[in-house]
Amino acid sequence: MPALSLPALHASHGGCWLGDASGNSRAISKGQAVTAAADTPHLILNAPLLATRLGYPDLAGLDLLELYAFIHPARFVVPTPKGLAEALGLDRAENEADVPRLLQSAAARLLETCAAPDWAEREGAWTSLQSLIKLRWPWATLLGARIPKPQRAERWIFTRLPEWEESPEAPQPRQIDLAEGDVLARLAALTGAEAEDRAGQKGYAVAAAAAFAPRRAAGQPHLVLAQAGTGVGKTLGYLAPASLWSQRSGGTVWVSTYTKALQRQLRKESRRAWPEHRPDGSQPVVVRKGRENYLCLLNLEDALQGGFAGRGAVLAHLVGRWAAYSQDGDMIGGDLPGWLGTLFPKRGIAALTDQRGECVYAGCPHYRKCFIERASRASVGADLVIGNHALVMINAARGRDTASRPTRIVFDEGHHVFDAADSTFAAALTGTEMIELRRWVIGPEKKSRGRRRGLAARLADVASYDDAGDKAILTALSAAEALPSEGWMQRIADNAPSGPLEELLAAVRATVYARDESGGQEAGYGLETEAAGLDGPFVEAAQAARLALSDLRQPLIQLGLRLEALLEDGPDWLDGQGRARIEGARHSLSWRIDTLTAWEALLARMGGPADPEFVDWLALDRSEAREYDIGIHRHWLDPMKPFARTVLEPAHGVIMTSATLRDGDDWARAIARSGAPHIEVAPELSLSPSPFDYANQAEVLIVRDVPRGDIAALAAAYGRLIEASQGGVLGLFTAIRRLRVVHGRVADRLARAGLPIFSQHVDPIDTGTLVDIFRDDPRASLLGTDALRDGVDVPGHSLRTVIMEQVPWPRPTILHRARRLAGGGSAYDDSIIRARLAQAFGRLIRSKEDSGHFIVLSSAFPTRLLDAFPEGTPVRRISLDEALQRVAGHASGQTVSGEGDRAARDGSRSAPHDTPTRQM
Repeated sequence: MPALSLPALHASHGGCWLGDASGNSRAISKGQAVTAAADTPHLILNAPLLATRLGYPDLAGLDLLELYAFIHPARFVVPTPKGLAEALGLDRAENEADVPRLLQSAAARLLETCAAPDWAEREGAWTSLQSLIKLRWPWATLLGARIPKPQRAERWIFTRLPEWEESPEAPQPRQIDLAEGDVLARLAALTGAEAEDRAGQKGYAVAAAAAFAPRRAAGQPHLVLAQAGTGVGKTLGYLAPASLWSQRSGGTVWVSTYTKALQRQLRKESRRAWPEHRPDGSQPVVVRKGRENYLCLLNLEDALQGGFAGRGAVLAHLVGRWAAYSQDGDMIGGDLPGWLGTLFPKRGIAALTDQRGECVYAGCPHYRKCFIERASRASVGADLVIGNHALVMINAARGRDTASRPTRIVFDEGHHVFDAADSTFAAALTGTEMIELRRWVIGPEKKSRGRRRGLAARLADVASYDDAGDKAILTALSAAEALPSEGWMQRIADNAPSGPLEELLAAVRATVYARDESGGQEAGYGLETEAAGLDGPFVEAAQAARLALSDLRQPLIQLGLRLEALLEDGPDWLDGQGRARIEGARHSLSWRIDTLTAWEALLARMGGPADPEFVDWLALDRSEAREYDIGIHRHWLDPMKPFARTVLEPAHGVIMTSATLRDGDDWARAIARSGAPHIEVAPELSLSPSPFDYANQAEVLIVRDVPRGDIAALAAAYGRLIEASQGGVLGLFTAIRRLRVVHGRVADRLARAGLPIFSQHVDPIDTGTLVDIFRDDPRASLLGTDALRDGVDVPGHSLRTVIMEQVPWPRPTILHRARRLAGGGSAYDDSIIRARLAQAFGRLIRSKEDSGHFIVLSSAFPTRLLDAFPEGTPVRRISLDEALQRVAGHASGQTVSGEGDRAARDGSRSAPHDTPTRQM
């Protein structure tokens, strides 16, 4: 296939290469690359990443990812030269010097595709292209010559999307017991005849089935805590009884996850138990997420009709192309390429979702085609709903509909339920939250094209019909004027707050700075102080703010009552669609009223005695040197108390499962963090050890001679270990600053050695795509923070070494200090650290074929933390040079522990911690 006669540019940490129009490639300097890119549009791949590599933020050109998104919307591709070649069926570049020619060939292949008569995504392309031509999209001219005008006018995207159908309310499920033999037979059917016999998986499936038995008493669900080590096969283990129960009872099972990666895996695994569609076209398996994950069609329409300008408008048209082919409209973790939003950093994907809760429900012209409503209705009759922890908890707390309140729940990644509950049931009275409430009540301060926002606009017909409702709306609008408005941060910084709530925020800021004891060493980072010992003026400001919030809450309550009355005895013009819109408005009102109630309760406690069930503090949020929020926060000391009341009590059966539920061999922490003690339920405990041979597959190396705080030594250690491992390293950091410094010191040198390195908080790429890139290249390494410590599944040779820069000590926040005091002091810290170490170690061995090293660069790793690692795992305290030898030996094909190495086995977890063979 002939390459496209356009120049191409490629750059990495290892250098820059320029391909001319004839396909000849040569190495050039960064300066020459910048000059070339500034003079002539070049074929490039991932403009933001290339701009970062070149240090040229204004880089522009013909980005192949944008072309791919236009021609193949909703199709996956790893955004690297190798990934692009594989997606298009091209030969991979043998080296980086060949990448420019690959880019030319890829461009030619993509342009040929759109000129072919069998192009699957042709519909709508010509219409979108006409708008992109007006926007002077770089690819428009080349595409215009290849995409002919269709003989018949193309349908607008909003007419092409299918409408959802109302589903009848699901009947109550039948009460059944699952026999052990039936559960095992279903498990065998799911795993297949060729699958290996796993005793641990069978025992796990039988234990999980107990959660589906009929409930014995109201408020007393069957609660199963099931720890299953990596490799047990817990997904199919719980899907076996779940699918059997759903089939026989007619009920719906919810599986809740913490990470989007596991949601994708579950969707794939569920196809073993359910077809993609039933004979009637409905879906037996539905993925549910929060509203902010889905494309809002009204926002998209606004963007396409001029709400977005420049590059943002290009993004809107590419998203419009995707929406027509998307399976479910999920923009965050669905089939929208994760890298698409990063190509347009100034106008992100979030602007096209319902971030502010401004949905007008049935008042929206696209309501019948709404992706969110479609998923909600599909879940009513689904056998399996795949959700996330936050969604399950929020829906249980708000109780909007029967389908949103599941009675059989599997919390996978169960070790994160505590954190999710902590976030869900917290209250935050901040400037950002209050300005969002103001926008919801009053509407945006700047004029918006075509979008009906604000209470008065959304409920105009109600106001015209109902005098009491109209009065409540007008009173609410007036009261909302007291909330912070645009420019509030600057006014507070200038000591000129406006209104009682801005005055409260100013008092919070002043108090936090007054109590700061860091001596300025925390400059650029957030500050906080206890909400205790507050002076008289602060308490007065808090009470004035509380009264202002009460003045807003009261008319909202009245409006809710009027809407309820309209639904009970509505006018003749109130049709089904109008009723749905009012019902949606009622639920939105309820949410805001609950928020205001929580804020008032929080302020009422200011200056009074502390409530032992809560932890309150004042915070100033900063990033680098910029302040971006101020507020007062309240968290439950034990968030599992409201979780038990709102989620567990109404449920009939709940499974919490993970590879790291327990603290070592102790179930006490898992039981406490399940919420069971708050409803006096004795959970059933199940333990299924990992089938992996950790004694021979893995080795923990505690490197004792990298001085803590020596950033140069830390960077040197990372660089040398990555070289010894020949890539395949996942580097985990506890601080973004250290991550960035290490990356900056080692990336160029490693790339020149053919060992590319990618990083969170450095590379302008979303986390999911970074993991995709890492998984796709065995010589690549990836650096990151907490998000990569859990939920990353990279089996095989691509991940063979995990490095932690230090022991993951808990951050000493006010909230952590309170829980530490209540939870046993240092023992509480140790349990957190062991859990983090166990989660990080779990990234290393994902299959029986995996092997590698887990390395902690800590000169003082406490022996008591070694229980974090699986039984039998060899542990060595050694020098960096010794670690390099062992890692290099593994990279060259030797076994992890070394042939005949008795010391490694004697140094495993099962040996006494002070034995000399551990090489302390």
